[in-house]
Amino acid sequence: MPVYEYMCAEHGAFEAVRPMAQYATPCDCPDCGLSAPRVMLSVPRLATLDTGLRRAHATNERSADSPISTRSHGPGCGCCGGKHKARPGRTLHRADGSKSFPSSRPWMISH
Repeated sequence: MPVYEYMCAEHGAFEAVRPMAQYATPCDCPDCGLSAPRVMLSVPRLATLDTGLRRAHATNERSADSPISTRSHGPGCGCCGGKHKARPGRTLHRADGSKSFPSSRPWMISH
């Protein structure tokens, strides 16, 4: 149940735990018994979780419908422990030591 704040005319502010259905009805002062109206003196306490736990809940909510992949490379990369076969390079090496890039721009000269 939520905690509501009330203001007694004689004894000042006090808090009471009441059901949400009774949020608008006045509450009797615990000291004098007079009816006191509800007031809002402080900010509602909505974020009561610590920061780490709130972040963990947010991460779980995000990953529930769209999980983030831990793989940074596509299939066929050769750097991930040798599980996949590496793709051949695009450089063509000739017997005389020259190189060319047949799949690149044909007007570029290799150096």
